Amino acid sequence: MLEANDLTRTDPATGRTLLDVPQFRLDAGERVGVQGPSGSGKSLLLRAIAWLDRLDGGEIRFHGRRIHHDAVPGYRARVTYLHQKAALDGAVVESALASPFRLNIHRLAQYDRGAALAWFDRFGREKAFLNQSIRELSGGEIQLTALVRALLLEPEVLLLDEPTAALDPATAGRVEEALAAWIAERPDCRALLWVSHDPQQTERLANRTIRVESGRLYEAPTP
Repeated sequence: MLEANDLTRTDPATGRTLLDVPQFRLDAGERVGVQGPSGSGKSLLLRAIAWLDRLDGGEIRFHGRRIHHDAVPGYRARVTYLHQKAALDGAVVESALASPFRLNIHRLAQYDRGAALAWFDRFGREKAFLNQSIRELSGGEIQLTALVRALLLEPEVLLLDEPTAALDPATAGRVEEALAAWIAERPDCRALLWVSHDPQQTERLANRTIRVESGRLYEAPTP
């Protein structure tokens, strides 16, 4: 489904290796946990796969086709990166959810209010949450809103950078269950990478685990 080959990035000031990934493959239906120490390059890996950062070398292939610069917008519509501290547009939650559908790349899609409500219901939020002011959201509520916004766009791959770090344990558990179910609904065309500092969360969610240390990727034993 997705392949990354010979991804490299160095710090031009020091020459230090920031990312060195000879090969990474993500198959349909996989839930891959990404672990490693703080500053090891986990976020850099996800951002590189999403074509968000400069690389010194390497290629990304999606469904066997190499991604070039002119194909990046369409690629990102199908392979979605979710920052731990996502930015939200609009005055209230619903306007933030609807904002991506005004972009040209999503011109054939429509915002689905019913689907948004269904997702928030799974996460323990009521209908009135759609009218909540963005300025009044907690860090965890921002993470939930950003996740629902991404899911409404119906990506094939989710690249999740500690998406439950600001959530209470009960809500984090609901997110884990919902994303496992999201994969199970369409295992032929969905997959995710999930960065987590919590080994127990990775054990609950992932069916494969990788580690990133000093920018280098290693396969870890399956939880």
